[in-house]
Amino acid sequence: MQNKRGFHFIKIISCLVLIAGVTFSSKTIAQGSVESYESIHGNVEGPIRASWVWDTTQIEKNPQEVLKFAVDHDINTIYLQINRDVKIPYYTDFIRKARAYNIAVDVMDGRAAWGLTESREQIASFLDWIEAYQDSVEPNEKFAGIHLDIEPHVHPEWKTNQASVITQWQGNVQYIVDRAALMNMPVAADLPFWLDNYKIPGSTMAVSSWMIRKFDSITIMAYRDTAAAIYNVAKDELAEASQLGKTISIAVETKQSKEGDFITFYEEGSAYMESQLKLVEKLAAEHSSFKGFSIHEYTSWKTLKE
Repeated sequence: MQNKRGFHFIKIISCLVLIAGVTFSSKTIAQGSVESYESIHGNVEGPIRASWVWDTTQIEKNPQEVLKFAVDHDINTIYLQINRDVKIPYYTDFIRKARAYNIAVDVMDGRAAWGLTESREQIASFLDWIEAYQDSVEPNEKFAGIHLDIEPHVHPEWKTNQASVITQWQGNVQYIVDRAALMNMPVAADLPFWLDNYKIPGSTMAVSSWMIRKFDSITIMAYRDTAAAIYNVAKDELAEASQLGKTISIAVETKQSKEGDFITFYEEGSAYMESQLKLVEKLAAEHSSFKGFSIHEYTSWKTLKE
């Protein structure tokens, strides 16, 4: 873990070797217009339009390509997975450039095992890294929030000891949101739309209901390829979040899926996807919780046929 002096030293070096700007002919956006990361996180004017960047080495190899894609596709939020092999100057440089285009960058991570108490040390390390980073960089180089993708339902113990996994998951979520509050960072999480079929042990409350209450925002993985189906699987969470004053981003898939063609827009392409998202937006507009869409994910979306 680097101290503040180390971070500042690296930043000075990065300014010398990573100074190249980003210029996109397709759009012109005022540079340096963002004063605080809170001003552009998720609650930017208009709906959220987000995507995941799982391959963090892209901010080393092709940062301008990532940002150009974001600008061209009206993305205003990027969920960027941390990769400790990627040096700090690449993060600061990428976030600074993204922020100049009014794009928020959330730090993202998670795995199925994070639903278990035994993974608390890994989670603590993740949060320690974030805290050290946030404390050591300039305001326009900070992450705007934390985004989690835990999904313990794919862990083997979900099938053998589900009640215990849910309880452990609750404990880890509480730990994360408490730590995030101390850092003054909002926390969002990916949840499958069917999580309302499962109950908190010893309670009649659905697991999804508990999670909506705990997180600042939820991304509902409504992985279907028609507007009606997408809205139908997300509408219950949208209604509940509206009552609780929370926000929901509806996520759709662009990767090829072994579960069936109806899961993803991989077969139909980007034009059809955009037409369906417009229809979903009309259907979801009645819910105050609806804040836009998250498209999974950058690499597959980029290669989606036109």
